[in-house]
Amino acid sequence: MLGTVTALILRIFSNPFSNVLQKSLTLKGCRPLSVNFWTYSGLSVFCLLFINKLDFLSISTFAYKFAILGGICGVLGNGFLVSALEKGDLSILGPINSYKSVAAALFGIIFLKEIPGLSGILGIILIIYGSYFIFGTQNEGFTFKLLKRRDIQYRILALLFTAIEAVFIKNVIVNSNVLTAFAFWCWFGALFSFILVVLRHQPIVPSKVNLRSLCLLVCSTGVMQWSTNYVFKYMNVSYALALFQLSIILSVIFGWKFFNEKDIKIKCLGSFIMVFGSVILILFG
Repeated sequence: MLGTVTALILRIFSNPFSNVLQKSLTLKGCRPLSVNFWTYSGLSVFCLLFINKLDFLSISTFAYKFAILGGICGVLGNGFLVSALEKGDLSILGPINSYKSVAAALFGIIFLKEIPGLSGILGIILIIYGSYFIFGTQNEGFTFKLLKRRDIQYRILALLFTAIEAVFIKNVIVNSNVLTAFAFWCWFGALFSFILVVLRHQPIVPSKVNLRSLCLLVCSTGVMQWSTNYVFKYMNVSYALALFQLSIILSVIFGWKFFNEKDIKIKCLGSFIMVFGSVILILFG
């Protein structure tokens, strides 16, 4: 129990801190896909220390299949996330993560014919209401004009791909173990992010001045992903995703602290409402 709680706390803090480092690196001139590639690559090298603990022949073929699919979705999700952070404010983009539960509910309605109950509808209303406070601080206001912004578009795409990735990661863990899921996430992520960098003709080698931030990003991302896998193993995914929403409040605070982003009080209020709505939707919808 203590291990799960510790992993949960590490996950809540490490996710927005990784976002801070990702945004900092792009502000210093690193291209988003290059940041993505070096993050996965650094973690891949680290995983070589534990390669003797992996029995590749005994690992289920399902684990390999889900790992490949998860790697593709993870690379796309993280790539869009870093691209969004390059163009937008962390205190705006972070809270959008609450819409992941809304997207899951909509997919359930469309594909599974699952109609949310009253609590589910209340959760959706609270998420939308909370985002009214946050997006109301922007020039476009809480309107569909926001969807024309590249940072918002990229963040929504990142949300969708990372939501799908979470399902694949859970399946890898079920068909293998936490260490295998983590190693596969790193290795397949490095492979597919390298392919994406080459296809997009982006520079691979980052500037030397960014080496410290890049190393910190590798460490924080490693902590984030390992703690995510650990929590998924010992906790129901829906409960875990609900608790993960607490990180959006830290995203708003970090945006103010590290990048001097404005309207912190009203954004925090909106974030609290969105977190509450997300928890209701995920757990009782």
